[in-house]
Amino acid sequence: MKILITGASGQLGREWVRYLEDSDHEVSACDSTALDITDREAVHSVLQTEEPDMLINCAAYTDVDGAEDNPEMAYSVNEIGVQNLAHACNRHQVLLIHYSTDYVFAGSVEDKKKLPDGYDEEFPPSPNNVYGKSKRGGEIAIEKFADRWMIIRVSWLCGQFGENFIKTMLRLSQEKDRLQIVDDQTGSPSYCFDVVEKTMKLVELDQTGIFHVSSKGAITWYNLTQEIIRLSGSNTALEAVTSADYPMKAERPAYSLLNTQKIENLGLEPISWKDGLKRLMNQLNELNHDH
Repeated sequence: MKILITGASGQLGREWVRYLEDSDHEVSACDSTALDITDREAVHSVLQTEEPDMLINCAAYTDVDGAEDNPEMAYSVNEIGVQNLAHACNRHQVLLIHYSTDYVFAGSVEDKKKLPDGYDEEFPPSPNNVYGKSKRGGEIAIEKFADRWMIIRVSWLCGQFGENFIKTMLRLSQEKDRLQIVDDQTGSPSYCFDVVEKTMKLVELDQTGIFHVSSKGAITWYNLTQEIIRLSGSNTALEAVTSADYPMKAERPAYSLLNTQKIENLGLEPISWKDGLKRLMNQLNELNHDH
């Protein structure tokens, strides 16, 4: 199969490139300098030249607080750019794989009571920040304009490449004696290696539509950090705080657990959040040794 990856320099894009290195697939990887997805003509021209069977879109504007200050930027990449990909994939008969986010849901405390197993794929999105709204715009564009497509929603995405919460906590736990971590936002991490493996299995199962890929277990950022500290052997003391103690530009969902029953029904077993964390920290150790 010929696979084109957009956004190939981000944490998920780099995970895909690494994953496909030893595969039989022919891979073209474009970062934002090689392909700006907001440029419609450029998108069509790349698809015409490359003739991929499948396009995996990892390009996104992901600065959640930055999106509040730069809504045009967020919408141009997350909605208009995705619309360009949807049109082009439709015209060139390419399967479009796209990644979206838990932030398309309201994430209210009421939802937490109503939906103890998390949001499923059928639940009506209702984002409450610019980033979530722009990502929802991209989903709608795909449903409207693409022919064969899959949208994978992930939450708390973290992997061995790029910046993410787990790598930040590992660094801070080396530098500081004490950390304050938010304990009133509940969700579950999606690990890049797991997201990539599950996406590929869904492709092999010839699936289309929307899927949630996350790990098993509802936790807070504080719970996650406790386990990071435990596994790393750091002596940093942790203090649980509320979101109100850390005012940020964008409103964060209090509850963004994704329900993974749909992939489970297809025989794809979600990784537990602790096992995923252990595996990711092993990957990070190996990376450090290689450098």
